Amino acid sequence: MRLKLIPDETNIDFFRRTKTWLGISLFLIVLALGSFAVRGLNYGIDFSGGTTIRTESSEPVDIAAYRGALEGLDLGEVSITEVFDPTFGDDENVAMVAIQAQEGQESVGAETVAAVEEALKTVAPDIVFASVESVGPTVSGELIQTAVLAVSLAIGAVLIYIWLRFEWQFALGAVAALIHDVVLTIGIFSEIGIRFDLAIIAALLTIVGYSLNDTVVVFDRVRENLVKYKKRPLKEVMNLSINETLSRTMMTSFTTLLALIALFVLGGDVIRGFVFAMIWGVLVGTYSSIFVASNILIVLGVKRDWSKPDPQNVGNQFGTDA
Repeated sequence: MRLKLIPDETNIDFFRRTKTWLGISLFLIVLALGSFAVRGLNYGIDFSGGTTIRTESSEPVDIAAYRGALEGLDLGEVSITEVFDPTFGDDENVAMVAIQAQEGQESVGAETVAAVEEALKTVAPDIVFASVESVGPTVSGELIQTAVLAVSLAIGAVLIYIWLRFEWQFALGAVAALIHDVVLTIGIFSEIGIRFDLAIIAALLTIVGYSLNDTVVVFDRVRENLVKYKKRPLKEVMNLSINETLSRTMMTSFTTLLALIALFVLGGDVIRGFVFAMIWGVLVGTYSSIFVASNILIVLGVKRDWSKPDPQNVGNQFGTDA
């Protein structure tokens, strides 16, 4: 018995309320941009500045115990992660402790570092600080600029790729869907106040790739059906194409979400922000590939005189156009 989320054949009219879906998406984008303008983002140490300490100890790293020892120091945001390396021996236990810059300072001062060391020695008496590195506001600003540039270049590359592979109408629809996904992801992080760091930038780039994959699958089927059904209205061909790929789209999203939800529940605090961004990205990416990219294609229209012949009708005088 096979699991089926969607029947093999569906006949859903996805374009019955084109203006409604586009209106909802536009409203959500405005809401996200408004939240970002008013509330901003809860930048992590990567973007706000701070100090990263590499600790080494012969005792196993207990992240909960480390965090508990530092709670009384009132350090603000503290991120603790264990470093795994197959070359480490049993008595080599390494952790990274990241502390946000204190108010009025570019980084954590020497006195604070000493206080952190004393606190952690209550958990691991032989702990040593192998390195202490600080990220000042200048570097943080450069990281923000680089992150924005990375996302912008990714979307720009997608625009060129879709334009060359399909037509400019397809490219604009795909890019609009990607911008929609990125803006809504930033908006939810602004509204909820989840820490925004370099891991989230990696998630945004992954979301761009995931959403693009969904959109290209739909657009490929649209192009095939535009060649096959030359006399059918564009809206009818688009509906047929989305229904034909709906089972694949939903099953891909469902199985991806299963893995992400497991990571969100069991993965711990270190990757929870990244996984949350991915879960949200899969949801909005699936939505946008159906209701944003395709609806924009309907609004812009697309040429029907494709130079590529229908391979099923070549040499067949009885080939049908409808």
